[in-house]
Amino acid sequence: MLAEVARAALLPLGLVGLALTALWVWQDRLIYFPDRARPAAPLGVAEITLRTADGLDLLAWWAPPPAPERPVLLYLHGNGGHIGYRAERLRAFAAMGWGVLMPSWRGYGGNPGAPGEAGLALDARAALDWLGTQGIAPRRIAVWGESLGSGVAVRLAAENPGRVAALLLEAPYTSLLDLARLHHPALPARWLLRDRYDSLSRIGDVGVPALVMIGGRDVLIPPAMSRRLAAAATPPAETWEAPLAGHDELRAHGAIEAAAAFLAQSIR
Repeated sequence: MLAEVARAALLPLGLVGLALTALWVWQDRLIYFPDRARPAAPLGVAEITLRTADGLDLLAWWAPPPAPERPVLLYLHGNGGHIGYRAERLRAFAAMGWGVLMPSWRGYGGNPGAPGEAGLALDARAALDWLGTQGIAPRRIAVWGESLGSGVAVRLAAENPGRVAALLLEAPYTSLLDLARLHHPALPARWLLRDRYDSLSRIGDVGVPALVMIGGRDVLIPPAMSRRLAAAATPPAETWEAPLAGHDELRAHGAIEAAAAFLAQSIR
C-alpha cells in the first residue's frame, strides 16, 4: 500500500521531469521559426555565398551602393521566415541610396545547418568579413538588427571594435532570458535556456552611435525593455518611438526615414 502511494506521489514529478527534458531537447524548435525554402532574389539584387568559420555556405543578397561614399547596411533579419520576407525592406533601403548586404541565417532559406546563438554569430561575422573583401571601409558600415537579429547585431558590434560605424536596433530586447521570464513565468528559464542573446551585458562595449527603434504597441518585446537596452549603451543610444506601431509595424510608421536621419549624422 505504501509503495503504491509513493508511486502515485512520484508520478507527477516524473511527468514534470519528462516535460522539462523535452523542453531542453526541443527548445530550438520553440525559439526559431525558419522558412526553409530558398527565396529568389529581387530583380537587380545579386545572390552571393558567404562561407562561415565552421564551413557552411550561406545565401545572402547584395545590393551595392550607388556611390562609393554611401552607407552600407549589414541587415541581420528577425526570427520568422527568411530574407525573402524582407525583400520590400531591401528595396526600400536601396531607394534611400544605401548599399545592403542581407544574409539569411543558417537553417533558413535553403541554407544548411541549424540556427542557434553561436551559429548566428558566425553567420554575421562571415557577412562582415565579406564586406571587407569588397573594399567597404568600416566607416561606411552600419549594422541593422531586426528583433531576434538585434541580439546578433549587438554581439557583432561589441566583438568587432573599429569595424562598424553605427548600430541600428529594431524592436530589440535586453536578453532572450528576460523575454522567456516575461512570457513564460512558470518555466525555470534560467536553467533551461541555452541561447541567451544577452544584449544588455554587451551593448556597453559597442562604442559607436546607436539608434533603438521602438513600437509603442509592441506586445512581444515591451517598449520598456528596448528603452532599458538603449540606456545601457555607452554613450546611451538614441531612441525613436512610433507610439501606434506593433512589433512588425515600425517600417510602416517611419522607421526607415528615422534611420536615414540617424545615418546622415553617424556616417559622413
